[in-house]
Amino acid sequence: MEVSGLLVAGVIVALIAVFTVVRAVRIVPQARARNVERLGRYRRTLRPGLNLVIPYIDRVYPVIDLREQVVSFRPQPVITEDNLVVEIDTVLYFQVTDPRAAAYEIADFLQGVEQLTVTTLRNVVGSMDLEKTLTSRDTINNQLRGVLDEATGKWGLRVNRVEIKAIDPPQSIKDAMEKQMRAERDKRAAILGAEGQRQSQILTAEGDKQSAVLRAEGNRTAEILKAEGQSRAIDEVFQAVHRNDPDPKLLAYQYMQMLPQLAQGGGSTFWVIPSEVTSALQGVSRAFSEVLPQSPATRETSSEDRAAAQAADDAAQAAEAAAAALADAAEADPDARPLADGSRREPDRE
Repeated sequence: MEVSGLLVAGVIVALIAVFTVVRAVRIVPQARARNVERLGRYRRTLRPGLNLVIPYIDRVYPVIDLREQVVSFRPQPVITEDNLVVEIDTVLYFQVTDPRAAAYEIADFLQGVEQLTVTTLRNVVGSMDLEKTLTSRDTINNQLRGVLDEATGKWGLRVNRVEIKAIDPPQSIKDAMEKQMRAERDKRAAILGAEGQRQSQILTAEGDKQSAVLRAEGNRTAEILKAEGQSRAIDEVFQAVHRNDPDPKLLAYQYMQMLPQLAQGGGSTFWVIPSEVTSALQGVSRAFSEVLPQSPATRETSSEDRAAAQAADDAAQAAEAAAAALADAAEADPDARPLADGSRREPDRE
């Protein structure tokens, strides 16, 4: 009985010793920390690695994560300056820099950070209207970070970033904003269409202007060249006439050939016959009826030359007949008497 009692006591002592050793050894992972209290008072902070404490005297608190942490808070209703309620969802990036302050300066630093974020967010957004709130996320983030970093410094925390994840206005405001954006897009489309039409009309007008200018320059050049051509032709004819020294008989014959062209005018109800026509026709008649002196070349003419001479006689007879007809017409119309310049007087019209 005594042996069994000693054995049980030895086993108990051994178990107590093992338990004591286990309680005395603490292994802390990397980027973690644990606070130690001795007899209810803060003693020290255990760093990563193997640490020894006094069992039953030192109390080791749970592990505190020293890495950067990301906390997403639930959407919070915030009233803007223009009295609109919006739901704002925030994301906070922070890191514990002092495990002692994080454990003893505040009971729950996560809850404290959340409440501080909500109150700061309401203060910042409350001074902005809805449009500015939607377009000033960077400004809101910077203001939140500044306030939170300053307030959480004594808690042993460092706020690295604060991001606005979502800003949800009321559904009616969303509908109004959508209509406004649609109206703005329609307005820009109409402006762009008007600008395009304006540019098209301007370019078309400039093209018409240049075309008209070029067409006018082309017409001017054509008229100048035509006038120069006519001038040269008249000069050539004039020079040729003077070189050949025509006699009055040839001029009278040419004058007679122009009479049918004068009579062909469609807008003429009557036409004036100059008094020189009769004398011109008589001259032509005499020119064709006179016997020209024959030169040796004339005496050697062939049968074709004799035919041409016969045609000339026929033309002379036709000229005499035309002169006689004109004379009879002049005698039959006493009102068409020759004027002072040799032309016929135009009949009186009522």
